[in-house]
Amino acid sequence: MTGPARAWDRDELAAWLRLACTPGVGRESARRLLAAFGAPEAVLRASSAARRDVVMAAGPAKALATAPEGFDALLERTWSWLHRQASRAIVALDDPAYPGALLQTADPPLLLHVAGRRELLSAPALAIVGSRNPTPHGRTQATAFGRALSEAGWCVVSGLALGIDGAAHAGALDGPGSTIAVVGTGLDSTYPRQHTELADRIAREGLIVSEYSLGMPPLAANFPARNRLIAGLSRGTLVVEAALQSGSLITARLAAEAGREVFAMPGSVNSPQVRGCHALIKQGAKLVETVQDIFDELSPGTSIAVAQSPAPTAATGRTDPLLEALGYDPVGLDELVNRTGRAPADLNARLLELELEGHIVRLPGQLFQRVGQA
Repeated sequence: MTGPARAWDRDELAAWLRLACTPGVGRESARRLLAAFGAPEAVLRASSAARRDVVMAAGPAKALATAPEGFDALLERTWSWLHRQASRAIVALDDPAYPGALLQTADPPLLLHVAGRRELLSAPALAIVGSRNPTPHGRTQATAFGRALSEAGWCVVSGLALGIDGAAHAGALDGPGSTIAVVGTGLDSTYPRQHTELADRIAREGLIVSEYSLGMPPLAANFPARNRLIAGLSRGTLVVEAALQSGSLITARLAAEAGREVFAMPGSVNSPQVRGCHALIKQGAKLVETVQDIFDELSPGTSIAVAQSPAPTAATGRTDPLLEALGYDPVGLDELVNRTGRAPADLNARLLELELEGHIVRLPGQLFQRVGQA
């Protein structure tokens, strides 16, 4: 259990912010300076020549000689944000509460701004990432896996993006393991806006984390960097529906580089939305069909019952033959006629019933897809 949040001295916080936020001073240079001088205050007191001897570059050494433009306003905004709610904290690299999983990675951030349940930073965690435009089936799977992992006491880590990320967070909030959202903006804003309500709930029941200072907008470069924290906080990363150019593959690569497990969920060979997952499986990622597949790898001996039965009909409790014929990939009416031998008018009527009952969804191009566990 994480102890009380660090009681920051304003000058100490200012020194950490200077080191973390001064343009031209990268994370690697900052860590080398800390290793050499012991504390941010000592780094700032040192001469530019002494700093240059450590980082072997004049730019970062000179940049720290003066506070960057707008720094006083940033410090005031950060100090005010930090003390406005008890659930907010700033965790520095030297803090006992700093997550050990991140310390074991190649590029840990100097500061983490957090809001919510800080104890989740040390909880066993699995990342779930994937497409921002998933199929209904992919969204359902992400929610179901998030919920099952959380019910088993695992924290689900993701990036608050639309699609798979949001679905995984939502599922995980239904269990005691809860969820961590790692974001690519300052914690005084929410991106994407569509997830404002979800972010507020995570801040109450889970944890939101950012390495970025307050006021940081959603710059494109922030998100690949954010992905290293998603991978770094987690013992493994599960990719659900990812195209070949998906940013989720960056997270998977970073997880592998950090020595963490990579899992991928397969799908239709005809779907471009899962080709990234299939590529990962070819490269050695573990193919995942159930949550048990994950536990077999990360927590041998753990057994969990995951509901994976086909949806029954309301009248008989038996599996509907049309649902069986649908499978879990998008399919058109003509193909269903071939699979079932039923007349198009009859099929359309039953498909409408199944849609209204919530068992299938209608996709663009007159395609239908079953919703539920595969």
